[in-house]
Amino acid sequence: MAGRWSWAVGVAVACAAWACGGNGERNAPVAPPPVEAPTPGPQDAAPDAGTQAEPDAGTVVQETPDAGNPGPWPTDGLKDYTRAYALGANVQSVGVDEAYNVWLLRGDEIGVLRPGDTRPTWTRGVGQASRGFSVDALAVGSTVICGGGAGKAYVGYRAAGINGVCGHPHAWMPSPGEECFSEARWAEYQKGDLDAVQVGEDGRVSLEEHLFRSVGTSGGKTPLGIHNTNDYHFDEDRTILSCARVMRGPLKGDLYIGSNHGVTRIQGLVYNSHRHPGWYYWPPGVPHDQWSGSLITDGDYAVGIGQQGDVLIANPWMVGAIRPSAPLKDWDRETGYEGASPWLFRGYNPKLNGLNLDSPDDWRAITQTTDGNYWVGSRRYGLWRLERPVRSGGVYTQVTALPTSNVSALAGTDDGALYVGTDGAGLWRLEAGSLTPQKVDGVAGGKVLQLVYDPTLTPSMLYVLTDAGLTVLRGP
Repeated sequence: MAGRWSWAVGVAVACAAWACGGNGERNAPVAPPPVEAPTPGPQDAAPDAGTQAEPDAGTVVQETPDAGNPGPWPTDGLKDYTRAYALGANVQSVGVDEAYNVWLLRGDEIGVLRPGDTRPTWTRGVGQASRGFSVDALAVGSTVICGGGAGKAYVGYRAAGINGVCGHPHAWMPSPGEECFSEARWAEYQKGDLDAVQVGEDGRVSLEEHLFRSVGTSGGKTPLGIHNTNDYHFDEDRTILSCARVMRGPLKGDLYIGSNHGVTRIQGLVYNSHRHPGWYYWPPGVPHDQWSGSLITDGDYAVGIGQQGDVLIANPWMVGAIRPSAPLKDWDRETGYEGASPWLFRGYNPKLNGLNLDSPDDWRAITQTTDGNYWVGSRRYGLWRLERPVRSGGVYTQVTALPTSNVSALAGTDDGALYVGTDGAGLWRLEAGSLTPQKVDGVAGGKVLQLVYDPTLTPSMLYVLTDAGLTVLRGP
């Protein structure tokens, strides 16, 4: 779900013109099958000539759902979909597309529950899962599923990290004819990343495309997966950790995925990779003029959409929000707090560990409520409210009444409430203006894996996926 504002302490952030790596960035090795070299596309034009207005510091605009459309699913206030629709056990991720098909991910299986179905149809071995899962296959495992257009979805996968080669930083891939090229390393381009899938009339799922169409200078014609838009040599985003689709507003349908390195924006089958709230680490005693620093961006586990369509990002150390401009080409252009797709804020919680490489804050969830406040959840330090963020400063308040410090998912709803998923203590709700959470009864399971909020229907739908299955809450 979503949010947007800023934090405390100025921090060195992000990538400049070409690939992101400093003198080190964190990842690890792997190898095998070949593929044709990409054909570099034309140099993308200069940034959009139109100027982006200075972000509004605090006005939150609510878009009301269609008051007369309850959609195709039951309107019960709370319903156990696992029992009602025989979903089975071990569902790891859930998504909903624009036609209200419910998508389910379970290892190498993708399930689709369509309106009118009594149970989902499962399809095994689609796309990156077609060769099974191992370091030698196309993926080590599956991670998340996110609904797309009507009858479509996106499936994320995990790949092993890769080391640098020939003096280049991690994740650098020489092309055929370049120094240090090898077929084995070139094949690494194909691993992990994101599949676009579609459901047929029989309910079975097929691969539409393994995403490879970059909007940037090296879009190419070969399906090599997601690589850096500003230089296809860099394959930094290899494992997909999170996803969020814009459900309403002028950029409805855009998808954002968080990876091991950054956040990629997707429109249909075309992507722009990437942005991240990062910081630079210098080893103790090493002069800054002798070392460019290591860019620390590991793990965008939390991606959300704010009340005004802003993109909310949280990784183990930092939190930020970007107001995306309409052109997809603008996404990866780092212009700071002004210009196209500017940061609204980016920073860290000064009440915790600071930018300490060995003690991350371990953020796992982020959202924004209708009062304009942001909320971030840590798997170690619980739930925090962030008020009045401006650039790198803001006011953090910890919610201490939860029975656990392990927060796994957050969702702000149109009635002003905040839903809090925990790892071990189930689902909780904070009413607007309150810091005292109340347990949500009737939701099976103690470990909340995912919260997906769909405000486009009345009543709205909150999909709650736990270790015990899928429950749907329908609200105002």
